[in-house]
This record gives sequence, C-alpha cells and structure tokens, in this order.
Amino acid sequence: MVLANPAKIDQYSGIKHADDKNDAYFLAELCRLNILPTGYIYDARLRPVRDLLRRRMSLVRHRTALMLSFEGLFARTTGQKMTLSQVKALEVKQAHQLYEHPANQLIAGIQVENMSKLSESIVQIEKAVLKVAAKLPYYEKLKTLPGVGIILGLTITMEVGEISRFADAGHFASYCRTVDSKCVSNGKKKGENNQKCGNKYLAWAFVEAANFAKRYDKDCRKWFDRKAAKKGTVIATKALACKLAKAAWYLMSEGTDYDRRRIFPEMAGVKHKE
Repeated sequence: MVLANPAKIDQYSGIKHADDKNDAYFLAELCRLNILPTGYIYDARLRPVRDLLRRRMSLVRHRTALMLSFEGLFARTTGQKMTLSQVKALEVKQAHQLYEHPANQLIAGIQVENMSKLSESIVQIEKAVLKVAAKLPYYEKLKTLPGVGIILGLTITMEVGEISRFADAGHFASYCRTVDSKCVSNGKKKGENNQKCGNKYLAWAFVEAANFAKRYDKDCRKWFDRKAAKKGTVIATKALACKLAKAAWYLMSEGTDYDRRRIFPEMAGVKHKE
C-alpha cells in the first residue's frame, strides 16, 4: 500500500479537465516516476495503543471542565473560593454538605461522581499504555529530557513511530510544529505556509515540556529568561520547545543520553551547580 500525502501534491497545471479518472492517472504517473509524496503508515500493532492515549487527553479535558464548573458553582453560591486540589479530594457526601439547596446538592454530587469515574478511566488507560511504551527503546531516554515525565514521555514515544523517517533534528522539530511557518521575499514577509502541517499531539507535548522545564530546570530557566527578554515569553517558550524537540531527536536516533552542553552550547562555559 502507498499512502499519498495530499498536502504535498500539486495538481498538474496543464490539465484542462479534471475528474476521478484523470486524478487517478496523474497519481499513477507520479508513482511510476517515483516522485509521489507519501505519508507514514504507523505500525498496525501500536496504532490502537497510540489512539488509546489520545482518548486519554479527551477524558482529561472533560474532567477539567467538570472541575472548573464545580469551582464556579461553589464561588457563585457561597462567595468563597475552592482550589482544584480541594475539588479533586472531595467525595460525594462532602459535596452535598457544601450546599443547602437540593438542586445544588444534586449537581455537585453528580459532578464529583463523574470526576471520580473519569479519574479511574484515565488511570486504567495510563497503565495499559505504559505496559507497551515501557518496552519501546525511546521511552526511558525521553524521560531524561528536562520537563518530560511519564505522560509526556508516553505521548512522544507513541506519536513518533519510527524516528528514522526524519532525516535530521530540524525535520523532526518541523513535524512537531515548533518552527516558524512563513513566506519571505526580499526580506519581507509575504504570508504564512501551512501552520497545521505536522503532529498536533507532539506540538502539545513539547510546549508542555518547555513550560515544565523552565520551571524546574535551572539551565532551561536561564536560557528562557535571556530569550524572553529579547523576544517575549510566547516566542521564548516555543523556542525552548524547539530545542527540546531537537534534543529528543538525538536521544531517539542516536541513543545518546541527555547532555545540557549540547542543547545549550552558548552556556557550556557556565558552571553548573548540582
């Protein structure tokens, strides 16, 4: 099977009449000339596990929406504030005791019960995916990256597939949507290219990793502060995500360990305190 990539196929400009038959002939001609842009066919054995992890993200969003709804109801009804950590620790009986009106007690109990069920489902998915991802060669290496923990390590491992399909670190960073997408002519910006070209799940994973890295890793924080002072926090976060994506490519393709001197060569001379 050959999986064509429609985003990279330009229709022949000399065609006067286009229909299914002519399109099929055009694709067959590109395939015969060995210039047909193709897409990656993910391993059939791992594809259901990858999709299962994607469903986890949907469940997490539903749980977060319920938590925010519960928090808003409590603030409107009592005039007080409840943190998300306090909402997570609530039980159904405790939620009923927060309100006097039966309607509020009912909706609060239902929301807490649904949040509990979603949490159980999320944990089940994480355990099932971890059993498969832990056997793959990339997972343990990726967890050494700053900002990458269990969930982000699972996401990157399952979304990459075969790292050999990326020629270098730049191509992988582009696939992760961490590089600019723009058209420049004579030094002037003329527009933007396809910003959605790439993997949105990897884009989310590396931006999340950048946010965690700048909070808990000293080297990442120092580099981020220098970049943010010149370009702003949004661009600095995306730039840090790009660095982490390139570092991840080296970890997966070469099997090397994380080295802060390679990801931050401009800071190699700075003494690092353990």
